[in-house]
Amino acid sequence: MTDRRRRTARRLLGSALAAGVVLATPSVVPAAPALAAAPVDTTTVATPNTTSIAFGQTVDIGLDVDSAGGTTTVDDGTSTLYAREATSTRWRAVATNTSASLDFLSVRPRKTTTYKVVYGGYDAASAQDDSFGPSESAEFTVGVARTITYPSGGFEMKGRVRPAYGARVIVVKVSSDETSGFRTFRKIRTDKRGRYAIDLPRRSGEWFWSFIVRADEQYRGTRFKWRTWAS
Repeated sequence: MTDRRRRTARRLLGSALAAGVVLATPSVVPAAPALAAAPVDTTTVATPNTTSIAFGQTVDIGLDVDSAGGTTTVDDGTSTLYAREATSTRWRAVATNTSASLDFLSVRPRKTTTYKVVYGGYDAASAQDDSFGPSESAEFTVGVARTITYPSGGFEMKGRVRPAYGARVIVVKVSSDETSGFRTFRKIRTDKRGRYAIDLPRRSGEWFWSFIVRADEQYRGTRFKWRTWAS
């Protein structure tokens, strides 16, 4: 065999071996990624400990975020408390907790306010863990009443109505009976700071007085009763 034929034979053998190596290499198919489970539906229930307070007081709001059907309490994710004050149409976020079902404590509305809680949902990092869908509580309103101060005794009545009660009316009623028969005695007006003053007449016998601050769109009304006696 000539040198030229030998070189040609070696090239053909090398090509066949190379082709055999390529054909023998197994094909690798990537594994399909694990599919994440659909988020679990949730319900959010917000419950205030009271729906009527005086100006300056606070309210606690209990919170339960559960899976649909109430079988699991949800802690993953966060919930946000939203407030809409009386006469306003705008919701604003006032607090966000660090765990979905934590209560909102010592909430201080400045006027009558409607609240709701929104749970934002939770996306689990692993397909083996549960993800949770968002949900929203029912709305509820906390009524805030103005406060009125008064002396501890006597006929000279002085005090103050708060908040925002400058140059407004207090209705004073009187009756000889503690529980009924009240009629208007006088309407007095506060000064620009909400302060009032009136001297009650020294009528003989026992008399009962009612000082009334009426409700408006932003605050609930308030009142107190007063007793005088003279011989």
